[in-house]
Amino acid sequence: MMRTWFVDLHVHVGFTASGRPVKISAARDLTFARIVHEAACRKGLDAVGIIDAHVPEVQEEIRALLAAGEMVERPDGGLTYGETTVFLGAELEVKPRGRGAFHVLCYLPTLAAMADFTAWLRHHVKNVSLSSQRVAVGAHVLQDEVAVRGGVLIPAHVFTPHKGLYGSAAARMAEVLDAARVPAVELGLSADSAMADSLSELADKTFLSNSDAHSLANIGREYQAVYMAAPTFEELLRALRREGGRGVAANYGLNPRLGKYHRTACASCGALVDPASSPDVCPACGHNRFVRGVADRILAIADQPEGTHPPHRPRYVYQVPLAFIPGLGPKKRERLLEAFGTEMAVLHHAPPEELAAVVGRELADLIVKARKGRLALHEGGGGRYGRVARSAASTTPAS
Repeated sequence: MMRTWFVDLHVHVGFTASGRPVKISAARDLTFARIVHEAACRKGLDAVGIIDAHVPEVQEEIRALLAAGEMVERPDGGLTYGETTVFLGAELEVKPRGRGAFHVLCYLPTLAAMADFTAWLRHHVKNVSLSSQRVAVGAHVLQDEVAVRGGVLIPAHVFTPHKGLYGSAAARMAEVLDAARVPAVELGLSADSAMADSLSELADKTFLSNSDAHSLANIGREYQAVYMAAPTFEELLRALRREGGRGVAANYGLNPRLGKYHRTACASCGALVDPASSPDVCPACGHNRFVRGVADRILAIADQPEGTHPPHRPRYVYQVPLAFIPGLGPKKRERLLEAFGTEMAVLHHAPPEELAAVVGRELADLIVKARKGRLALHEGGGGRYGRVARSAASTTPAS
């Protein structure tokens, strides 16, 4: 029976169980086993995509979990941990000649397919045991290698200045990829559907809002409700292609103002600047380098008004993760999880009075305002996240 499933397709492995680094910028406790437990038992996700599953030692850990009966391979692709499905992925860097580098997400249906992909990758990356490695082949070749193994390639955080396709490499997808073979793009934390649909070439693409988590706490900070018959790899592919009534039913993500690359900012002090004024130096500190914001990049390459959506585009729901709520520290978050089970339950379902009984009226009100998109925000940029304001008087509202 068709229904919606909560899915986050971009969570990094920080370290292996033996302590070897995989994603160097990620947390040490972000191991494969900890990720699946966190996603299933604390976040309440129906499916999670674990990036860096191409790493041989991570694959050994997966085999050990399968042998112990803690995970099971699904016949239609993916692995099952409890009631949560795990999809196996890898993030790779492509560097077209004469252009900036950009990241792509490669998802494979089975552990055997991922292991075969790893065997191929060994000949084309410097270190197959690390995340986000530059692959020494053209993007079209990489698309072929993923497709021949039954997988799918999706451009990652496409608008960010740091390794996003539009933010770093090209103004149009066809300049660097076979766009016809790309069913979806990942928006990244600093963009939403209204902004992305300013590019008419994305009208036929499914939009993904994923966490790109580098810590356990950030799993599920962005995700989507996917309408499909079951959380399997084959069903996911059909949903990305919007086949047979399947598809993304809703995107849940940060208000783009909270993203760390939303606005153009000084690379030194982080002060937000207006690129339209063409400043030579930062008015705050005098530095002469800037990190171009996602909002400004989209404005520069847009070919239609913001919010011009195709009929299939689902709603984009602004969500503020518990970790972003001011005053809601780890101990109080733990109390909420003990009371309501998962973060999904707290964010979407817990009644205000019951929230107040656990963490007090002020924090309960902030959670409810976050649920309704009514929190006030300070914008992020230059690699610094935006933040939630306690008082609405200090900035513009989220909705």
